[in-house]
Amino acid sequence: MKTIAILAGASALATLLGAPAFAQTEIAPGANVIGATGVNEQIEDVGEAVRDDFARSEDAARFGPADRRTGTFGSVALTYAGRTGNQENQDFSLAGRLSHNMGPFQQSVGILLEYGEDEDGDTDTEKTSVIYDGNYYFNDQFYAFVLGRLGTDGIANDYDDLDLTDADDLEDYRERDGRLKRDAFLGFGPGYRIINNDTTAWRVQAGVGVRYTQTINTVDDADVTIDPAADTVVSDTSTGYIVSSRFYHKFNDQFFLTNDTDFLSSDANDLATNELGLNFKMSDAFATRVSYKTEYVSDRDIRTDNTLGVSLVYGF
Repeated sequence: MKTIAILAGASALATLLGAPAFAQTEIAPGANVIGATGVNEQIEDVGEAVRDDFARSEDAARFGPADRRTGTFGSVALTYAGRTGNQENQDFSLAGRLSHNMGPFQQSVGILLEYGEDEDGDTDTEKTSVIYDGNYYFNDQFYAFVLGRLGTDGIANDYDDLDLTDADDLEDYRERDGRLKRDAFLGFGPGYRIINNDTTAWRVQAGVGVRYTQTINTVDDADVTIDPAADTVVSDTSTGYIVSSRFYHKFNDQFFLTNDTDFLSSDANDLATNELGLNFKMSDAFATRVSYKTEYVSDRDIRTDNTLGVSLVYGF
């Protein structure tokens, strides 16, 4: 389950890094102070989430790389907030992505840096994430993919600011048990477009991946005189196998269907997801998407979760 989360997280992060970030701007004089700007931004967030849902259902990659941008390009976004007064803390984030597409080969590298301090001035976030996504197209149907991710947590076992005689700090120490200090994944494999025409597109891909983790194992002792240095960092390397399918069919200009399926088998567990989507475009102003997602995890008490989703856009 954790490995599939890495794959999904890498795709989500790659999308995030492609968009610039901007500071809050009030919609009218006085809007900030009365709270109207915050509500307006939430309205825009809902609309953007719905548009993203429709964009994902369209599956821009279903017909291959023919219309992709060529050359080298990228983006960088930075945000910082430092607060004083009732709250004294700071947060910093830096995100960037560099892409290069040339001939049959396309690749991108993304990075996300996160740093934060709590109200006591102690570091509570120090994370680095790097992702890599590459595809090589042998022809219009056959391709190979590489997907990688590296994540580090700089304070996973940093106990310098903890006083283990304090109940809250001791609880913080306990909660770090199982926390990942290092988390890396590299997977690769072939993909094939079985059907690829104006109305129907179906591609499948299968790969093998290697995951490396360093997990914090805190001392299991209720005595507050615990020596934090006595904890251990447990390293583990495991292999996972993933199979994916993406199906798209357009019945007419107003109605199309999608079905996305993924299966992952690893030493930890087996996980499968399937999402069926029905998309209706009633007019240029009105569109609806209904989806049904099923997730199966072999080592859960209740192995299957089901989610019904409805997105609607109406303009007037």
